[in-house]
Amino acid sequence: MPATPAWPPRSAPRLFVNGPLAMGAAVTVEGNQAHYLASVMRVREGDAVILCDNLTGEWAARVVSAGKREVVLEPAEKLREREQVPDFWLCAALLKRDRFDLVLEKASELGVRRIQPVLARRCVADKLNLERAGAIVTEAAEQCARTALPELAEPVRLDALLRGWPGDRTLFFADELGGEPAAKAFAANPGPAALLIGPEGGFDDAERAAVRALPQARAIGLGPRILRGETAAIAAVSLWMAAAGDW
Repeated sequence: MPATPAWPPRSAPRLFVNGPLAMGAAVTVEGNQAHYLASVMRVREGDAVILCDNLTGEWAARVVSAGKREVVLEPAEKLREREQVPDFWLCAALLKRDRFDLVLEKASELGVRRIQPVLARRCVADKLNLERAGAIVTEAAEQCARTALPELAEPVRLDALLRGWPGDRTLFFADELGGEPAAKAFAANPGPAALLIGPEGGFDDAERAAVRALPQARAIGLGPRILRGETAAIAAVSLWMAAAGDW
């Protein structure tokens, strides 16, 4: 006899939806998500879709009905609890749109808890479409089989960020003028922590002095080369995650 196919199949599409999800409680998706399921993935009644709600975890759901404008799904089996997320924030200065898109995508893949866009004097960009940014973060999480989404905050000016900085959270400051080797600093401070990355051209002298004056700030170096903003963010987050044991 032929083997019974695994359910849900590994090829099942994945979506984040509004929750909370519960066994047998129907979920209706509309708009772009319905188009993706019905027209791109061509799901049909009885097919499997993996759902996450950023609250309860990951669920296997069956398609109840699939139309062009809405798809109805019924959670049938809970697969995983919501993943534990390290207490690490990325505070990244806004870059040109395509470069900041990359930061959003990779920060979501790597598992940061919060993404805080920062406005500095040398930022080329001065605004962020949060709806579009949220879609980038969500799609990255779906493609990487994550069960949690990072919190995406409104952009804030650097001086305001520093004024409201939590007293119990270390702020690692990637300073192109140098600092303690990042790997050593990260290993000694597992969290709560955050990483501050500057814009093209870096922070100016006044901004750098303001950051260094913050008691919770620790200047770090990222090696002998000057890295672009998006490279510095991705490399440093990866290094922190490795030091924290998340890899």
